[in-house]
Amino acid sequence: MALTARQVAPRVGGWTARAQWKGWVASRMVLAAHKTSAIQVRCFSALPSHEVVGLPALSPTMEAGTIGAWKVEEGAAFSAGDTIAEIETDKATMDFEAQDDGVVAKIIASAGTEIKVGEPIMVLVEDLADVGAFANFEAPASAAPPATASAPAPTPTPPTPPPPTPVDAPTPAPVAAPVTAPAAAPEGRVFASPYARKLAREMGIEISEIPGTGPHGRVLAADVSEFEPAAPTAAAAAGLPPPVQGDGFVDVAVSQQSMEMAARMVQSKLQVPHYYLNVDIEVSALLEVREQLNGVLGEDEQLSLNDLLIKAAALAMKTTPEVNSSWMESFVRVYDRCDVNLVVGVGDSLLTPVIRDVSGKGVMAISQAVKEAVAGAEDGSLALASQELGTFTVVNLGMYGVKAASPIITMPQAAVLALGAVETRVLPNNDSESEEIYRLAPVLSATCSFDHRVVDGAVGAQWMASFKKLVESPVTMLL
Repeated sequence: MALTARQVAPRVGGWTARAQWKGWVASRMVLAAHKTSAIQVRCFSALPSHEVVGLPALSPTMEAGTIGAWKVEEGAAFSAGDTIAEIETDKATMDFEAQDDGVVAKIIASAGTEIKVGEPIMVLVEDLADVGAFANFEAPASAAPPATASAPAPTPTPPTPPPPTPVDAPTPAPVAAPVTAPAAAPEGRVFASPYARKLAREMGIEISEIPGTGPHGRVLAADVSEFEPAAPTAAAAAGLPPPVQGDGFVDVAVSQQSMEMAARMVQSKLQVPHYYLNVDIEVSALLEVREQLNGVLGEDEQLSLNDLLIKAAALAMKTTPEVNSSWMESFVRVYDRCDVNLVVGVGDSLLTPVIRDVSGKGVMAISQAVKEAVAGAEDGSLALASQELGTFTVVNLGMYGVKAASPIITMPQAAVLALGAVETRVLPNNDSESEEIYRLAPVLSATCSFDHRVVDGAVGAQWMASFKKLVESPVTMLL
């Protein structure tokens, strides 16, 4: 019965074994995957980049094997899936099948030679031009196993001269001691096939960044080809250390800017006596005005509903200037113009670009300023002057489907307005000529947080009423 290596999975040192079994042995070979030999030897010398491959343990009891036949010659290139050699044991004949491309630079164990598990059998390189450097290559010998601590110390004996070696006797090749588990890679070292390293250099990828899927994490050529470098995270862009993975959690570093903003929010929430007013506003008339204006504007000049709402909020300051103020401990400062900060989410942080003198600008100028501010916040080109604190803040959460929010005031401002999503709601029909009692209309919820030290409840209610009137009757913005 034939059993392929992918069924048995005794994958060792980047090679996949394919076995032709006697029937009673097939079930036992599943255990062979758990008995592998340290056959990868990476030599750091003057020789070109290469890899010494040794004989793996192909069964739980295997201690030695015989090279039945080599299917490739020295200096021959091979591809993934090619058979390199046949390995004979007392129970089966195994085929070594290449999993990566490469070149056989040196055959250490000739056909018919019985060798122990772990002994080097061949040397692989990535380029055909490197083969000549291994003509006189000798495999490195493994260190002898350490003596057992309980063994008695041997009695010193006078050294005896070694017997003379015949002239025609072959020089024995150094033998690597068999082991039962692969040695751990030294710190900073990555196990990878020669072809995988070549591909990584050609693609400009650091081999240590690629997760290996081969035995014991070995990087294969397929891993390099399929690797996609991760985009730099916001933490990396900000020069922060990478996240730290814990047992069931991840610790993410916080930028200095985020820490400063968090501290300001805590201070504001603790020191400013917040109160909140909410009002539902019908926006059907405002949507009609926007549609009419966009009908005469170009594609790059289209107005958004947010542009008109910002304009209405700034104009409402004319009826209740107390809202456009700041608490200065011993006095209240009332501003002549309304500079609006917009809350823009960028990655994991928030930016608040400012739009100057909103009440004195036309809607087209406001729309252009908003687009430039948002684009600058997203690509990091926002000037420092555009990040200064204004006199009022607007945060629009409608794009996320949020109905209402109660935002925190940015000190020393006296108010912040949160806009929710536009929803179609059922409203009473005030048309006396219509037979319908109810009608459907687009409505949004607006919530404003006020500083009670500056804006009394009655004044806050007057501002909300003024804002509602401007939105529901946009023609009044012309007054």
